Amino acid sequence: MKTIACLAGDGVGPELMAAATRALDRVAELHSLQLDDVHLPFGGEAITRTGHPLPPETRAGYRDVDAILVASPDNPALEGVKADLELAWRVARVQLGGGGDLVITGPVGEWANRIALARAFSSTAARRGRVLCVGDSADWREAVVAEQARWSGLEVEEASLGQALVRLREQPESLDVVVTEAHLVGAMVDAAAHFAGSYASVAQAWLPNEGPGVFFPGASEPDDVAGFGVVDPRGMLLTVSLMLAEGLKRRSASRTLERAVGAAAKRGGAAGQDTRSFTDAVIELLPQSRVDLEHFDEVWA
Repeated sequence: MKTIACLAGDGVGPELMAAATRALDRVAELHSLQLDDVHLPFGGEAITRTGHPLPPETRAGYRDVDAILVASPDNPALEGVKADLELAWRVARVQLGGGGDLVITGPVGEWANRIALARAFSSTAARRGRVLCVGDSADWREAVVAEQARWSGLEVEEASLGQALVRLREQPESLDVVVTEAHLVGAMVDAAAHFAGSYASVAQAWLPNEGPGVFFPGASEPDDVAGFGVVDPRGMLLTVSLMLAEGLKRRSASRTLERAVGAAAKRGGAAGQDTRSFTDAVIELLPQSRVDLEHFDEVWA
């Protein structure tokens, strides 16, 4: 049994969390996963109920879970959640226009270089086997060489930020996993989102070396669309996929959901569809998007 703390917040958060949990329940059923989602007051919702955006019961509730799922990435209370965790590295998955995807990862500080590189190389081995290491400091390059020596069969390249941005703009399909120094992660994620055309295609997470990480979409829509059922759920659904892979170590279930989101977007796109209709389309496509590689999860957990 894996436990997920769900922090919906207010505004469009509850609609996004509803879409996320519906899709997650169906993916769990397909892949025989036992999941328990615990919904905790957060942000404006928590202020209404308790007078504080991050009350003690919420903080206690997410300390012993396996992952924390947040639907309101712009809420200031998210910084409080991150401050409660011993975060070491961050990761973003960007769905590209051509149907593929790209993972960008890096440390939260120089002290975590080895941790971030180990996680990036592990993700590379579980994906397409190509990793681009971006950075030029002596400590960074030394850490890259040390981590590369621990692996075989991977295609490892090194590049400067400028070189990486050119690749991202002109040949994004040539990239699989990009790992960067701490001060470059944000720039790489922003550039990838720009070239992909929308932050709705971005899922992000901040993670510790051990313990629960916090997962959230790249951006949220204005609260003035809340309650109309028209919020775009793609980023939230992709965030669930990222959580399955990096938080719960269920890469096959993650890939199933990611493929279904991509197929639904190709079929009709989220634009012009209401939140529930797009989520229904994703759920309908899950069985045919299923990836049966549960043994693979055990190898790379």
